Amino acid sequence: MMKTIFLLVTLAFAAVPAFAQNNIEPPLITVTGQAEVRVPPDEVLFTLAVENVDKDMLVANRKTDDSVKQILAIARKYNVKPEDVQTSHISVEPKYNWDDMSFEARQKVKRVFIGYEVSKTAVIRLKDISRFSELLADVLQAGITRLSNLEFRDSQIRKHRDQARVMAIRAAQEKAILLAREIGQSIGPAYSISEYAGDSGRSNVAQNVTSVISGDLSSSESAIAPGSISVTAQVTVKFKLNQ
Repeated sequence: MMKTIFLLVTLAFAAVPAFAQNNIEPPLITVTGQAEVRVPPDEVLFTLAVENVDKDMLVANRKTDDSVKQILAIARKYNVKPEDVQTSHISVEPKYNWDDMSFEARQKVKRVFIGYEVSKTAVIRLKDISRFSELLADVLQAGITRLSNLEFRDSQIRKHRDQARVMAIRAAQEKAILLAREIGQSIGPAYSISEYAGDSGRSNVAQNVTSVISGDLSSSESAIAPGSISVTAQVTVKFKLNQ
């Protein structure tokens, strides 16, 4: 019985070097390929905030609702589908005369209740980007307090990501061929392929937003250009190196 156990242990230890030898990486060349696809946006997302203050909470709410109804009517005017309009972020909070004052300034005045601030947010997705300027002009006249976000997007973003990936892998292969040729060798099949994931956790880095506007619109007179959207991809490939 002891001889049998000793034989099994000996065979197990003998298999370790053989297994290690089988897992030795072949000669490799490692390269990185990058690519960028620039496309014009084909939709725009408006995030609009409406706020009203009144000592009567119901009055403040009614005024806010009236403005939101105007925004929804504007959306219908531009043939925006119901599923592309959303109201959210409803909040009610008391407002006082010293809310925007520093701590030192508050010591010099008596706190006075101004009223209740009722705030609501409406989000509109406009797919006919040619009418962007017209819709923007209309909503600015509808009593909105802030244009808290404005995003130009690409509805075919996945298609363009795939296109960027193909370009990146081709760039990596061309680079590997060139480098190997310079030392009198050639590349074989790919040994491994990895794709860079950005900080957001997506499979590649894509800039979906080309313009963001925040703040008070009363003094804003600047024109807004949609520009273009950059979709990038980066891959790292290990090719077998032929001797």
